[in-house]
This record gives sequence, C-alpha cells and structure tokens, in this order.
Amino acid sequence: MTSKKLQWKPGNMLYPLPAALISSGATEEEYNVFTASWTGTICSDPPMCYVSIRPERHSYNIIKRNMEFVINLTNEDLAFATDWCGVKSGRDFDKFKEMKLTPVRGEKVAAPIVAESPVNIECRVTQILPLGSHDMFIAEVLNVQVDEKYINPKTGAFDLAATNLMAYLHGNYHKIGEKIGKFGWSVQKNKN
Repeated sequence: MTSKKLQWKPGNMLYPLPAALISSGATEEEYNVFTASWTGTICSDPPMCYVSIRPERHSYNIIKRNMEFVINLTNEDLAFATDWCGVKSGRDFDKFKEMKLTPVRGEKVAAPIVAESPVNIECRVTQILPLGSHDMFIAEVLNVQVDEKYINPKTGAFDLAATNLMAYLHGNYHKIGEKIGKFGWSVQKNKN
C-alpha cells in the first residue's frame, strides 16, 4: 500500500547535491572560494559541467572576468570550512587564510585549487546563461586533480568512495552512505 502524495509549490528537490568549494581568481590578490551546491555534470564528451551563481555574489564577477573556476569536492574534514565559506563573503574575508585552506594555482587554469580537497576539477567557461536568481556558468573540464592517497597501489585505480565525500541535502550536510550496488548490477548475469 502506498501513502498519499502531498502537493508542494514548485521548487528544487533534486537532492543530494555536491557540497563543493568553488575557487576562482587569476592572481593571489583576487583568489576567492565559496560554497555551491548548484553544480554538476552536463556532458561527458567533451567533459563539461556547470556552476550556477547569483550575480550579487563576490565570486560572480571574478569568474565572469577570468572565465575560469575550479570545483573542489569536499569531505567530512572540510565540512566546517565548506559551511563557513558559504555564509561569509570574500568581500570581507580572505577565506583561504581564515579557513587555513591552501590555494595552489591550477595546472590548466589560473584559478587556484584547494589543496585539501580530494578532487579538483579545473574548468574554463564557454557560456553564461542568465536564468533568473542565478546565472549558469557552463564550462569545459580541462583537468582533474586527485589526491594520490586515494589511488589503489595494486590497481592504480582512483577510489572515489574512500574520499568520504559529503553532500548537501535540503539545507543540511551529510556523509555519503554505503554502497548498495554498482552500475549494471541489476542486469548482470550470475557467474556461478
């Protein structure tokens, strides 16, 4: 027996989302980092992603001017900094300094990566779409950096699950849960 469905006003209920630190700036003087969950994959070939930003945000003009940014995935170790960087403005604080985060110039973009992040996705903006409350910065992925401590020494494979990424879920941060299957497992033939 199914329960009764209640009607809500239209809104975004596509959760969980990444709790990412978005870093930008072409010079150390303008480096900034802010928290965003309106970010994700939009194409695999070529690899592309996006971040949606309110025009009044401090990083908006930095990214618009330089047309580059980095999506830095976060985990439990970065939870406090992730939240803090989402509620404080780069107009008032050097967020890297305040949160003891290490900016390192990207390999393919001038924007810095957050060295403490387990995964850094370097992006170059190809299009900006004004959508309403947010503008979507569509970008090509130029490079991905991963922390070597998550590389399996036997296989050379990157173990993304071992990074303990965190997600944003309707106003709250959560650890990502346990594995319940893998892509294609529902149709995989038994190998007995």
